[in-house]
Amino acid sequence: MPDDPKPTPEPVDPRIQEVTMALLSLTMFGDESTTRAWKGHAWSVMDALFERGWIHDPKGKAKSVLITAEGERKAEEFFEKYFGDDQPVNSSQSRPDEA
Repeated sequence: MPDDPKPTPEPVDPRIQEVTMALLSLTMFGDESTTRAWKGHAWSVMDALFERGWIHDPKGKAKSVLITAEGERKAEEFFEKYFGDDQPVNSSQSRPDEA
């Protein structure tokens, strides 16, 4: 009986990857040589971040993951993009031209 091939995982939306990196920036810690973050996010997303080179392989018993230098820069960039000061707090707020 042949082995059943593993199903191909669905691609993870790049926006989900970006927001996950932004959220990882909230839990980053480390020293001059390494940066880590807690890895409490969906495995499919963590695998996608690994494939992009933003984190090291998330598989393992550690509760944190190593962030690459590029990943650290991207995390900060995406945090500003999605949660920076120029972002609206609530998208349901009325705009001045709608009042």
